[in-house]
Amino acid sequence: MPEPTPAATTPAVAAFFDVDNTIIRGASAFHLAAGLHRRGFFSLRDLVWAGAMNARYQLFGENKDQIDEIRSSALGIMTGHSVAEVVAIGEEVYDQVLELRIFPGTRALLDRHLASGHQVWLVTATPVEIGDLIARRLGATGCVGTVAEHQDGFYTGRLVGDLLHGQAKAGAVLALAERDGIDLAASFAYGDSTNDVPILSAVGNPCAINPDARLRRHAKAEGWPIREFRGRRHAATRHGLRGARWAGAAWAVGLVLRSARRAVRG
Repeated sequence: MPEPTPAATTPAVAAFFDVDNTIIRGASAFHLAAGLHRRGFFSLRDLVWAGAMNARYQLFGENKDQIDEIRSSALGIMTGHSVAEVVAIGEEVYDQVLELRIFPGTRALLDRHLASGHQVWLVTATPVEIGDLIARRLGATGCVGTVAEHQDGFYTGRLVGDLLHGQAKAGAVLALAERDGIDLAASFAYGDSTNDVPILSAVGNPCAINPDARLRRHAKAEGWPIREFRGRRHAATRHGLRGARWAGAAWAVGLVLRSARRAVRG
């Protein structure tokens, strides 16, 4: 009697989402930094620096030197602190800040993928513990993020592998696809920065969300769809595109100044 033939398995379809300025307005690491500052992880001077980085990010988008600078500073801040403590603070920051800064349009898009039975992965340079938290809160499949080394539950100040940024994101997606049998040609990717081009180029259905100027030009040249969820078009009609960008930077600077005033009162 012949052995039964195993049923053919259909390759999985996935949607890969960048986080900062794609799902969440601004830099999630800055909001986490503000939460860590309130609990004495680092000085007001460090928070002002983080605020300046966030303002620059919202004004001009990201670049490798800026990301490397943030990485070095963040690793130094985290050294010696427990993973459990950082994750608990991340939960509070999500409830108090990040959830309010999620783009409804991106959230609806993510939910549609889940309803279609697709895997949904966040792919971000953010520490994987925070990325996992955001993924869990959004109901996503999981997160691929930067891995900060820890021993006995405490951060060492070193990375495991590279910062998950640019080409490293595409490499992580390729490895994930091979592991989980994901059909990249049928899959989707979403990003806001020219640094997301490698991950966008790795799938059959790329889409630029809230793109910076360089990614917008690249997407138009490639014929990729562009989705704008920031409300910038409406703002641009009234105040101009630059005014809309400065509004985001003003919010970040305002948060830093409010924290400074609290510190002075203390």
